[in-house]
Amino acid sequence: MEAIRPVPRTLLRDRAYASIRDAIVAGEIGPGTVVRDADLAERLGLSRAPVREAFARLVDEGLLESKPQSYTRVTPVVAADVRDAAAVVGAMHELAVRIGVPRLGDADVEVMRAANERFAAAVRAGDVDGALRADDELHDVLVRVSGNRAAAATVARYTPLIRRLERQRFGEGGNCRSAGLHERLIEACADRDVAGAVRVTAEIWRGLEELADCD
Repeated sequence: MEAIRPVPRTLLRDRAYASIRDAIVAGEIGPGTVVRDADLAERLGLSRAPVREAFARLVDEGLLESKPQSYTRVTPVVAADVRDAAAVVGAMHELAVRIGVPRLGDADVEVMRAANERFAAAVRAGDVDGALRADDELHDVLVRVSGNRAAAATVARYTPLIRRLERQRFGEGGNCRSAGLHERLIEACADRDVAGAVRVTAEIWRGLEELADCD
């Protein structure tokens, strides 16, 4: 029975965090909704302690707001916050491109191509979750290959703020992302054209800074 060991507390905390974060980003727990650790702990099959730890992290990341002894609730989607987050995340992606493009292998480029095909198909089908998942997969190739853990952590921290509004826009029939821009990025990567890849990346993330203005 040596294989059966207690699940580390940090894993329970991370599980609670990821589940609650994803529900907020997906709109399953909408802006302004009051959340209670006891309720979510029961739904997740966890004790209240890891849920409280997840709440603290989500408050720090701007997805929850808390008033001691009063409430914890989901923050509203604020356009200025989205633009700020997109500016920071975009800068980290540009850094990842500068470091990562010279390190890319042909297999990495093919992973990006396949992700963009899934992205385009999902957009055509109105599959919001599929489109955003494929978009993450495409850009994560460069973040991973760059090997910059600080950039990766920053991207992971602030992307959910962007995703909430981006998902809303997709759901309204808008599309502030472009498979065509992705294709230009991929071609620059295939040519190991660092400057070209940086230019396209900057264009992609400038568009996301203006996401709140999309019709």
